[in-house]
Amino acid sequence: MKRSLFPLLASLLALAPLHAQLTPGDRTAITRGLDARAAHFAGIAQQIWTFAEVGYQETQSAALLRDALRAAGFTITERVAEIPTAFSAQAGSGGPVIGILGEYDALPGLFQEAVPRKQPLRSTTPGHGCGHNLFGTASAAAAIAVQQWLAEKKLPGTVRFYGCPAEEGGGGKIYMARAGAFRDCDVVLHWHPGSENRASVATSLANITGKFRFRGKAAHAAGSPEKGRSALDAVMIFTHAVELLREHVPQTTRIHYVITNGGDAPNIVPSFSEVYLYLRSPDMTTLDAVWPRILKCAEAGALATETAHELELINSAYNTLPNDALARLLDRNLRVVGGVTYSAAEQAFAEGLRGTLAAEGLTVPKPGTEATIRGIDDGIGYGSTDVADVSWLVPTAGFKTATFVPGTPGHSWQSTACAGMSIGHQGMMVAAKVLALSALDLLTDPAAVAAAQQSFSERKGGQEYRSRLPAGQKPPLNYREKGN
Repeated sequence: MKRSLFPLLASLLALAPLHAQLTPGDRTAITRGLDARAAHFAGIAQQIWTFAEVGYQETQSAALLRDALRAAGFTITERVAEIPTAFSAQAGSGGPVIGILGEYDALPGLFQEAVPRKQPLRSTTPGHGCGHNLFGTASAAAAIAVQQWLAEKKLPGTVRFYGCPAEEGGGGKIYMARAGAFRDCDVVLHWHPGSENRASVATSLANITGKFRFRGKAAHAAGSPEKGRSALDAVMIFTHAVELLREHVPQTTRIHYVITNGGDAPNIVPSFSEVYLYLRSPDMTTLDAVWPRILKCAEAGALATETAHELELINSAYNTLPNDALARLLDRNLRVVGGVTYSAAEQAFAEGLRGTLAAEGLTVPKPGTEATIRGIDDGIGYGSTDVADVSWLVPTAGFKTATFVPGTPGHSWQSTACAGMSIGHQGMMVAAKVLALSALDLLTDPAAVAAAQQSFSERKGGQEYRSRLPAGQKPPLNYREKGN
């Protein structure tokens, strides 16, 4: 009901001067204020990089950001959606309410020191290969800058930071949305570490993910194999059926999996095996058709091997709903702030990293690309994110900044290294400035909020959001642990 009033409200307010809109002097003061605290926020990002906590286990990382926001005068709501590491932090009063998303989960098996050479792989040691240590910190820095400006100017409006756990496959925001965390929000902004500076109206892939578990009967693999029922055989039949299925699904479909438990010893018929599988597509309706066929593949594996099977549904994220008006706003402020310029030490680091990228056959952009602001991205992103579910509930838009050396792929040892040193910190502060300026534009200009609401309605086109996660499902707090 409230959102439907925004076009009328904007029309009425357009008749009067908007004296609170940001002046060039305001913008300069805000960005200089963030520059003055850059070392402070770099320290927070570095601590989170060191913690490297995986989804739903980000106890220290969430606490660090929560404490920084509380110290800045924010009111904290803990355990959002009954998730120990989810929280919100709010400052100001009245409308509009502008949300800023923050993430802080790491990825398993991506340990890497902040050096331009690959370190020995530690299969179980997490690392920030997606730069979420930078993501959460920049968003918090922006929220604090907005709060301070509103208080100084004595203006109405609310800024709310969302501490969002387990973006990497755990669907934290989906459960937060289900709990009503975004219900009264007018606009949500976010960003993401990357290897370029670019606002986006790109969509992402919807996904459904789950752990398929097979239970059989153990036996001596040589002495009495006939008495065993192999859970691993069930997994192999299941995954073979999935491979054959690839020929008979839409070309944009992605199916990928890992065998997280294949047994304990070759001379024991495995009584338990587990596969963690992702299914992705540009739209949720395609998944609705393909997912039941995946389930039949699992049934076939169990039937052929006389084993039992079960599914733990882990996540189901929507495809992102773009917002044209917000993307243009973010693009304008990204161009105001500009990209980054490397110091001599950073340039040497970048050159070392570029050598490793070239050796791996990757395209290496020319030096200086990190300072370039590219045009708005309007393609399809082939990753998935739970930000997408938020985008179907409230006008949402994001952008990337060059926190990684241009050409660096995400979820790599190179991106982990960049996220743990000054190249990552520089790009992080670009993001903090863009978020702060954009949030304040929305807080001081009702027409900007109305435009975002209009884009939201047009893009949604009457479609209704319906999560594919069962209504009573609890957050998978242990999804990073292997089953047994």
